[in-house]
Amino acid sequence: MLFSVSLCSWSCRKLEISSGSLARFADGSAVVQLGDTSVMVTAVSKTKPSLSQFMPLVVDYRQKAAAAGRIPTNYLRRELGTTDNEILTSRLIDRSIRPLFPPGYFYDTQVLCNLLAVDGVNDPDVLAINAASAALALSDIPWHGPIGAVRVGVVDGELLVNPTRAEMASSSLNLIVAGAPSSQVVMIEASAENVLQQDFCHAVKVGVKHTQQIILAIQQLVREQKITKRTPVKMFSVPTEMVEHVRQLSAERIYAVFTDYTHDKISRDEAINKVRLETEENIKEKFPQAEPFEVIESFNVVSKEVFRNLVLNEYKRCDGRELTALRKISCEIDLFKPLHGSALFQRGQTQVLSSVTFDSLESSVKPDIITTALSGIKDKNFMLHYEFPPYATNETGKMGGLNRRELGHGALAEKALRPVIPKDFPFTIRVTAEVLESNGSSSMASACGGSLALMDSGVPISSAVAGVAIGLISKANPEKPTEIEDYRLLTDILGIEDYLGDMDFKLAGTNKGITALQADVKIPGLPLKVVMEAIQQATVAKKEILGIMNKCIAKPRENRKENGPVIENVQVPVSRRGRFVGPGGYNLRRIQAQTGVTISQMDEETFSVFAPTPGAMNEAQDFIKDICKDDQEQQLEFGAIYTATISEIRDVGVMVKLYPNMTPVLLHNSQLDHKRIKHPSALGLEVGQEIQVKYFGRDPTDGRMRLSRKVLHSPAATVVKTLSEKQSISMGASSIHRDSRDS
Repeated sequence: MLFSVSLCSWSCRKLEISSGSLARFADGSAVVQLGDTSVMVTAVSKTKPSLSQFMPLVVDYRQKAAAAGRIPTNYLRRELGTTDNEILTSRLIDRSIRPLFPPGYFYDTQVLCNLLAVDGVNDPDVLAINAASAALALSDIPWHGPIGAVRVGVVDGELLVNPTRAEMASSSLNLIVAGAPSSQVVMIEASAENVLQQDFCHAVKVGVKHTQQIILAIQQLVREQKITKRTPVKMFSVPTEMVEHVRQLSAERIYAVFTDYTHDKISRDEAINKVRLETEENIKEKFPQAEPFEVIESFNVVSKEVFRNLVLNEYKRCDGRELTALRKISCEIDLFKPLHGSALFQRGQTQVLSSVTFDSLESSVKPDIITTALSGIKDKNFMLHYEFPPYATNETGKMGGLNRRELGHGALAEKALRPVIPKDFPFTIRVTAEVLESNGSSSMASACGGSLALMDSGVPISSAVAGVAIGLISKANPEKPTEIEDYRLLTDILGIEDYLGDMDFKLAGTNKGITALQADVKIPGLPLKVVMEAIQQATVAKKEILGIMNKCIAKPRENRKENGPVIENVQVPVSRRGRFVGPGGYNLRRIQAQTGVTISQMDEETFSVFAPTPGAMNEAQDFIKDICKDDQEQQLEFGAIYTATISEIRDVGVMVKLYPNMTPVLLHNSQLDHKRIKHPSALGLEVGQEIQVKYFGRDPTDGRMRLSRKVLHSPAATVVKTLSEKQSISMGASSIHRDSRDS
């Protein structure tokens, strides 16, 4: 069964959704195709409840080399570990579909995305979101979908829906929006080249409009296949009488904690936990048959209710701030002198230490050919790595490795800063953002701290960047649970406001426009009106944060720090290139190993030398001068005859030296004698033997020294030259040119 929907950008292209022919043992399966790119997604959910007390959803998006007509480049030639792009795309799909699962549905559910074919024109990530939506909608798994997703780009001021990869290369906006029925939003992910607020809002509206076409197509498929959703064995919920008992017992005490503005994160958590433990003991006595989940969740329900009513009805936040107020912000730069750049950004109890490190362009991120073929990701010389150690939240845990959350937060902060990085910067830039304390919005604090550290390091960024998170507390319409009856938007949310709220809306940008946005929604859909208000509220807060940051450092340093890296171009004449590089690159490797520099060839005579410090550069320069120094070769005269010593016998000729410290050069068999020989031994030549050769300078194309022994049999070659003699050679110009051609 096949249904198609057309999405028009510059030209009408058909997006096709099909189901029923592949992977029929899965609970749900769908294939989405755009152009010649096809993605299949399957959904399977167990019928027995999980032991976990949350929605155990796993989404895996895997790139397949075969889909791009390639073979993996690793030793086993198989798909192995997941790449960053696969993890980020998996998170994208997860965030789009998770809000629509019914509350209390705690059944292990797995959504697998399989790339069937990739044409290199249409990216498969957005197709995977739509295929996941279709697979879940066409299954019997309880899910309040479908959703639709599109990518929106801007090329030459024109909005494009689902643009091609080539069009995206010149787009100033990369916006992915997932929409629910009635033009609601469930997920937004965007990176932008400083796009103006009004233009960004318009792009979101256009994207949501086009998602409705995809939703209608999936709904028609569901009607045609007459899908009936399963009735779970058990939907986890708390008995009403238990919740009412907790409300009477603890609501006032919880309210007192949330209205005590002297609390910080740790003391508030301890106070709430004390009330929790006492309440749970009482519940166990009154309801001895209650399950552990019901005991824990009954307190959570009341705690969440008190917290949200405080915001909705009294316009109060648990730290005493106004709904649109920022926490106290402080900034420091140049914390550690050895670092190329550093900054400490503190917002309330969220603290991020950012550092900048420069390295050669050779150390830029180089994705494997499969990732490039499937996702179009190419080399990048700017990266931001986000670290979240357990002590940041007063916990213990494993160190090392990279989890999906850290990767996602780092990718968002990197998107926020990338548009202001100069395209022609001569170094690879790595920003590390280490969260030392966390009480909400650490990813946006990483963007702020990263911006300060870049300016401290002297990177000429076009503008400072700041980010902020907007939260949402909403009240659903009792008659229509998918509609919002009332709501409050919160600026610069705390960790508890994120946990007990309905949205984490992160926006970053400059004073001029938006560079990154990520919206995680926890309710089945968000009206466009709320999205527009959130963007406006975040923009106001962003400008206020930039004002505070500018008091710390208003513009990048004019010069990089004295201990910073140095890059210089070294001119090596073609005649010296062989000696500079050395046999098999030996001299280059020796310089790099002993001085720590990185050397790369720019053109025939130019080599780029990167040194991590000025001292390393000075050491490398001395090394290079010593290697390239060859005073004796400068004394060689074109057309003169010299005594050469054989240092090695090879099949193709002999290696000879004209003076002791010279790098041996090859005297080919063709230049040993007028008669044709297959091996130098035919002439009785041995290692250590001295022979007479004629010098014809260096080859202008490859810089090799040109020597010949056979031309000495010519009557014109009568004078033997040594390095200690300064005699001229009596030769006609025509014979010199003739001998040069012979060699």
